[in-house]
Amino acid sequence: MTDIQITSAFDSGNIEVVQISGAKAVLNIRRDQDSDFFQWFHFRVSGGKGRELQLRLSGLAEAAYPMGWPGYRAAVSEDRLYWGRAETTWDEKLDGGTLTIRYTPGSDVCWFAYFAPYSMERHHDLVAEAAASEGVDYRCLGTSLDGQPIDCLEMGEGPTQVWLYARQHPGESMAEWWMEGALEALTDPADPVGRLLRNKCRLHVVPNANPDGSRRGHLRTNAAGVNLNREWDNPTAERAPEVVALLQAMDASGVDFSMDVHGDEAIPAVFLAGFEGIPSIKEEQLAGYHRYRELLTRRTPDFQMKRGYPVTPPGRANLAMSTNQVAHRFGAVAMTLEMPFKDNDDLPDPAQGWSPERSRLLGRECLAALVEWLETR
Repeated sequence: MTDIQITSAFDSGNIEVVQISGAKAVLNIRRDQDSDFFQWFHFRVSGGKGRELQLRLSGLAEAAYPMGWPGYRAAVSEDRLYWGRAETTWDEKLDGGTLTIRYTPGSDVCWFAYFAPYSMERHHDLVAEAAASEGVDYRCLGTSLDGQPIDCLEMGEGPTQVWLYARQHPGESMAEWWMEGALEALTDPADPVGRLLRNKCRLHVVPNANPDGSRRGHLRTNAAGVNLNREWDNPTAERAPEVVALLQAMDASGVDFSMDVHGDEAIPAVFLAGFEGIPSIKEEQLAGYHRYRELLTRRTPDFQMKRGYPVTPPGRANLAMSTNQVAHRFGAVAMTLEMPFKDNDDLPDPAQGWSPERSRLLGRECLAALVEWLETR
């Protein structure tokens, strides 16, 4: 029987082939450049039509978030448009922690990924379409270490300065699917949510804050192996030009409301993280964050407040993280949105788990909650 072929030599690809025998393979995930972080995988299998593939990803107990593997199912696609979930099992005792994916493709070519990828080509399509929309201004905030642009789309004439930015951690591709949904609402002249927000706000939208890590197939870092969301207290052009560019633009505009969009490996739920531990916290600032959470809970059953990160004690916030820095620096109502790599256990979807489609819908619902928040501000 002929061996299947496996490659990750493409945009956001990541896998190392250890062994192939027929339709079975042993694989490793490549670490981020100059970093110990690894968890994101994305690869193509060919020659497997009608055969049960058995793909073993080993050594995963040392991954960035080993608690992300129990209950996880790998994303799979045969057309790169619809991403379903494959049968996946986790054995923490096998070969240093092994994730085994079993799937029988109907096509001779299929793709597997940690989550449905959002390629840099699709990113450029998103930016081009949004930039061509009426009333949208394009800005390049700066360039990455690999020379890629930090794209920013700006719109609206209102006084409230709103910053939305995503993919500081490049492997969290659901964050840019969220951005796609948000930008569709903001640039659609018939969408009442977009119309109201453009009337009340000046919106600054950065769909991908870490293009180098995205293209290289990293989980969490940029081209220098730097976690951008730990650089916001004192960023340098040598380590984190992406953060320098964002922060300089924010300093120029000011910030009233911000959302940093992410994905969480372990928690099977959508939730928000705030800025409770910053030293400069104001009562009305915290009340604004709590009010937004309540509005979002009412708007969509995909959001909840029971599960999430522990609240940081007063005065103990890490100001190197963007939400804390923005809240402290500008007095803004700032927050981090987290979506799951697994599924939303409150409303599970056996076919897709958490998906690009639900990420896009959540983007619009977050904006609709912002409309209500502004009305009661």
